[in-house]
Amino acid sequence: MTDVIVIGAGGGGPVVAKELAARGLDVLVLEAGPRFADPENEWTHFEDDVNNPITGLFRHGPGDRSRPPWLRDLPQNSFVWQVSGVGGTTLHFFGNSPRAAPGAFSGYDGADRDMYDTAHLFPFGYDELRPYYEWVEATLPVQTAPMGAKEQLFLRGAAAMGLPHQTSLDTTRAAHRAQQNAILQPAGTAGRTHDRSRLHHPEARGCTMCGHCYQGCFLPLGAPRNLKAKRSTDNSYVPMMLTADAWSPQGRPVTLIADAVVSEILVEQVHGETTARGVRLTTAGEEHEATAPVVVLAAGCIESPRLWLNSTLPNPNGWVGRGLTDHHMDAVFGVFDEYTGQTRGPGSNARVDLPGYGGIEQVGLPPALIAYALNFSDSGIHGYGRAGSVVDSAGADSVGRLVGRDLLDTMSDADRVLAALVISDDDVEPDNRVTLSPILYPDEGGPAPRVTVHHRRRSARTRRNRDHATRKAVELMRAAGAKRVHRCDWPPLILHSQSSMRMGVSDQDSVLDADAEARWVKRLFIADNSALANSLGGPNPTLTTQAIATRTAERIFAKYFGGSAWVTHENPVSSIADRVTAAVIERGI
Repeated sequence: MTDVIVIGAGGGGPVVAKELAARGLDVLVLEAGPRFADPENEWTHFEDDVNNPITGLFRHGPGDRSRPPWLRDLPQNSFVWQVSGVGGTTLHFFGNSPRAAPGAFSGYDGADRDMYDTAHLFPFGYDELRPYYEWVEATLPVQTAPMGAKEQLFLRGAAAMGLPHQTSLDTTRAAHRAQQNAILQPAGTAGRTHDRSRLHHPEARGCTMCGHCYQGCFLPLGAPRNLKAKRSTDNSYVPMMLTADAWSPQGRPVTLIADAVVSEILVEQVHGETTARGVRLTTAGEEHEATAPVVVLAAGCIESPRLWLNSTLPNPNGWVGRGLTDHHMDAVFGVFDEYTGQTRGPGSNARVDLPGYGGIEQVGLPPALIAYALNFSDSGIHGYGRAGSVVDSAGADSVGRLVGRDLLDTMSDADRVLAALVISDDDVEPDNRVTLSPILYPDEGGPAPRVTVHHRRRSARTRRNRDHATRKAVELMRAAGAKRVHRCDWPPLILHSQSSMRMGVSDQDSVLDADAEARWVKRLFIADNSALANSLGGPNPTLTTQAIATRTAERIFAKYFGGSAWVTHENPVSSIADRVTAAVIERGI
């Protein structure tokens, strides 16, 4: 009998599955998108092949390419950039794995404590989460990013601003540093040659500095799946969960079914309480039911509340789908006379943390994505009015969409451009939310989601944080030597979606308790970004989601299977350990 059903094989689901499978539980993972079992032959580095939202390999849609993508109803100028399939959104993430700001948690008493969203703190302290961070950092593993031209330029600008160098993993002050990334450092010929014939494993190991993190990681060629450079879950936690019996004494391999769309969470009444008992799913054109004592929902910030609402589960305080945060992103570009290496190497290897405000990340992008970024704006076309925008240039030379000669001049040499991503600590606001669309036709999963973000009416603190971080990004570009600086003023580019099914201190404004169990449906847990209590103070969410998913697995094992905690009592097994590799090779994973 299945012990646990996990819905979703993205950033959080495989973490819970791997941890519980290592304890000997029988775990079934259901993923609505494709498996991507042979990325060396399935994927390419061509941006349109992968990122086209309608036809691209990483679209949000079914594995059957003859069928259309799954649509979202977006009642504002915005774009939701997520991926379906095994690995989920980690397929295109940059591997950035910073820890959250301590000020986002209960019990924080730093001098800047009032700078955070104090009405929506995590229901436990930062110190409690630190061992889970360390466990995940060792499992992936997370390593200090290598430096190249664009990173040196970015950090040169940060240092010139007077920002100190941060050497700790915990963020305590405004500072600059190399990213902590879930990407294996280059070794052998990796990063030392562009000759593809010399970038085969084992001659090349780790990151080959190809510059295509956004198109998924299938390098070095010939490497076993768990030794591909980027530690997206398809390369880390998924190989581990499928081979748990090989590296854990009591482990059992997880059963993974891709292209399996869950349309309903099944419940029953037990001792007067609504209790999860399984799911209804469709795979290969046939509908099935699967049952288990525990169900874990890990479908993502949009799909998890959608599935809850489509299942007509209880929502007594109305907070299912509410409180969506997205780091209220913006982008700043500098144009330099010198070589920047913008299109080379991993996506983001350097950052500035601005506790209480958010942060700034250096981002490397291939040319088409640079052009996309420069043409995505809430401020109209540069030089042709501001389209009612509510922001100013933040000190940049231009703001808005770049078109015509302005775009050509900026793009004439993409490797003389430097890009900075502004990620703000945005407030949990109830009107930024996921509901069901009244206008789109249902798809395999039922009624489609509507994602509403009131971009121009965000809270004063959110707008303050974005403005501060953007001005710092402009200042950094000038300090680094940019001859021209441009602010994009992005509309909602929903990459870091968080907190739409949030855990919280109060049952009046949260869906989950402190153990990530649903308040009104027993034996139903949530283990994706939607479970986060807030926007973490600005840092990228994946590492925190995975740390909390590890903690959630412990809570499930202790509460419903009579087990004990392990994180502070055992040493983690790395996803690149020899016994994992041997099992991956033997089983052809």
